[in-house]
Amino acid sequence: MHIVYSENNHNVWHNASVYNKPFVESFEETPLLVAVLTYMGYGILTLFGYLRDFLRDWNFEKCHVAKERDEQKDFVPLYQDFENFYTRNLYMRIRDNWNRPICSVPGARMDVMERVTHDYNWTFKHTGTVLFDVINMGSYNYLGFAENSGLCANAAVEAAMKYGLGVCGTRHEIGNLDKHEELEKLVARFLGVESSMVFGMGFATNSMNIPTLAGKGCLILSDELNHASLVLGARLSGSTIRVFKHNNMQSLEKLLRDAIVHGQPRTHRPWKKILILVEGIYSMEGSIVRLPEVIALKKKYKAYLYLDEAHSIGALGPGGRGVVDYFGLDPCDVDIMMGTFTKSFGAAGGYIGGNKELIDYLRTHSHSAIYATSMSPPVAQQIITSMKCIMGEDGTTLGQERLCQLSKNTTYFRRRLQEMGFIIYGNNDSPVVPLMLYMPAKIGAFGREMLKRNIGTVVVGFPATPIIESRARFCVSAAHTKEMLDTALNAISEVGDLLQLKYSRHAWPSDEETNHFSYLDSHQD
Repeated sequence: MHIVYSENNHNVWHNASVYNKPFVESFEETPLLVAVLTYMGYGILTLFGYLRDFLRDWNFEKCHVAKERDEQKDFVPLYQDFENFYTRNLYMRIRDNWNRPICSVPGARMDVMERVTHDYNWTFKHTGTVLFDVINMGSYNYLGFAENSGLCANAAVEAAMKYGLGVCGTRHEIGNLDKHEELEKLVARFLGVESSMVFGMGFATNSMNIPTLAGKGCLILSDELNHASLVLGARLSGSTIRVFKHNNMQSLEKLLRDAIVHGQPRTHRPWKKILILVEGIYSMEGSIVRLPEVIALKKKYKAYLYLDEAHSIGALGPGGRGVVDYFGLDPCDVDIMMGTFTKSFGAAGGYIGGNKELIDYLRTHSHSAIYATSMSPPVAQQIITSMKCIMGEDGTTLGQERLCQLSKNTTYFRRRLQEMGFIIYGNNDSPVVPLMLYMPAKIGAFGREMLKRNIGTVVVGFPATPIIESRARFCVSAAHTKEMLDTALNAISEVGDLLQLKYSRHAWPSDEETNHFSYLDSHQD
């Protein structure tokens, strides 16, 4: 029997018998005073936003937003002016924290182009100055394959010289290369499934293939924190969509039970199929899907499971094979295994893996396969080389070393942040590390202060997160050295003190207590 830690840092028994290791996640509750001050901050910004809009309407303040031309004033408005209120009056105040141009490989360190604004972030001008060797804590470069030298880069250059940079056609026409077929066989072997299919764009892998698998008369059960590509794919399918609480198995089981008991609305006919959509690692929460429990429920209620491993493939599991490998499960228990090559593999595109019948069906019915241009040959070669490295088929132990280094870096980085007193969300093994900021003014201030200290970070706010849960999101990489992490941690601590971000009231266990739990767990029957 194993303890499974869950929300609000309390010990909770969550069907622990289906796990082969402790499942430790923390979502510390927002302090009441912080929540009140956050709401007040957004309220004040909203009031000033209405005042600024009033001044713009009367030409007291220059209006930079898209607006109708005078000769089209009698037309139905083309732009949704009121719905852009947040963009005009809140986002623009801190817009300088996003879309920063970089002029190097986004590896563990990167070069950032300096820019200034003279109209309050509506437009930017480059100064010509470059900020060199900024520690990159924001890229999804989990295994450090985003490189411009080394085995992967050399192989990609050779592929570009042989095949060119683009195929200029779809797989169904004259865009099917031997590299694509080699990649698909390799991906199937890597995942442990019968067959696989690759696509040139990760977002389209979800948005264009879900409509192929579900349609009218089908029911899609979607986690409330699923990525926009999953949400769009579900909507485009025309299926009925019902949302369950994030990683909440009670909520999912209730929806499954109700779906089977009541059937379709009005007619009460059985659903043609029920498809569960979940992610491996949730990129804004840093949480890992409770896959053993999801599989148990999908078997119990005879539903299908669609697993998006965009952030988990290559980043989790002893062999880097994602959450299925992480939990020691059978890949055949997941009906549709989806993932992208844009993170751990340092490339582009996505894949779907499963049984041969599924993949053959997608080849003839998927819009992403029939109409989209096939993957660029150098990109395909980058994936092949990095995947073989992870699998150890390149004749080296480099892949295994990077997996181990990523795990060590993740554990160290999370533990240090918790010890400093920050509120950190997510699973202890997740390389996605959200640090809670809460207040709107602190979103921009944190990003700017970190860049002053030569640390590149990603700050996130509404609508990507709930309105009172703004955060900074760090992505740990195997390419980060301990010295880099220590430099970043010291800067984070300094900025945390400056902006008063150390909100946590939880006493985290010491290393001795952590080791004691691990020892007890390993000796359970």
